[in-house]
Amino acid sequence: MASKLLHRVRAVSARLKYSRTLSPTLAAFASSRLLSDVAPSASTSPAPQSSGSSDKFEHNAKSSSVRSSLKDPELAKFSAIADTWWDSGGPFKPLHLMNPTRLAFIRSTLCRHFGKDPSSARPFEGMKIVDVGCGGGILSEPLARMGASVTGVDAVDKNIKIARIHADLDPVTSTIEYCCTTAEKLVEEQRKFDAVISLEVIEHVADPAEFCQSLSALTIPEGALVISTINRSMRAYATAIVAAEYLLHWLPKGTHQWLSFLTPEELVLILQRSSICVKEMAGFVYNPLTGRWSLSDDVSVNFIAFGTKNSQ
Repeated sequence: MASKLLHRVRAVSARLKYSRTLSPTLAAFASSRLLSDVAPSASTSPAPQSSGSSDKFEHNAKSSSVRSSLKDPELAKFSAIADTWWDSGGPFKPLHLMNPTRLAFIRSTLCRHFGKDPSSARPFEGMKIVDVGCGGGILSEPLARMGASVTGVDAVDKNIKIARIHADLDPVTSTIEYCCTTAEKLVEEQRKFDAVISLEVIEHVADPAEFCQSLSALTIPEGALVISTINRSMRAYATAIVAAEYLLHWLPKGTHQWLSFLTPEELVLILQRSSICVKEMAGFVYNPLTGRWSLSDDVSVNFIAFGTKNSQ
């Protein structure tokens, strides 16, 4: 599978040779979505309605969270459901179900890159890893159990409080450094990590290119970056928004905005401009019969990418 995925990434990179003609800031690229399909018509899309309570949540999010690259409505949404992070049947149920598969990809790629033993119980011993957008810590905790020195950061204060409380229940995970801060703030503090991980976050930020620049700045030369998101495809619109939010109610309505998704080609290009070379990419496929996720060559909906920081 790894060789097939690497071939896919190289093919994507080859198709992006024209990218040198684009603006370095990717502003025009981001607004015109040159690599995208036409967005679904607003008249045919489910339209989540705002209410007075959402204004209250937005106010609370602003007052209890740090300035972030995330859009204010996104901060408000996640602040409103922060108490449910460790409820495996709640709003974050999809992430709980996907977590073993995400961790399998992370273990495989990081062990291969850093020469670690993937069969070891603690393969990340001696590694410094930051989980950007850690939420309640559902990824940070297993990373700590695999031996890593973990820093978990999130812009929502309620998320960090929940993460700390849960981590303190286990002496192993109580060593995680949780901070209510942002990747941009860590860059200002000149923090560096062997591996930077940010899963299901980039689709919620205001400026994906700037966000990736910050992730790259946190990564040591020849270090690793793992990032996951949702493809801006019609299939993703049908499954990740219409089905997951409006039919199956796996997620609160309005959790995702289709126009904020990135295609794999766009993500590769943005990372290239941030000195990150994508080495491997995989899709996540859900089996409704088993209720499990698995890695696949199909990146049409959920996908994850592994890249390395160029040596400086």
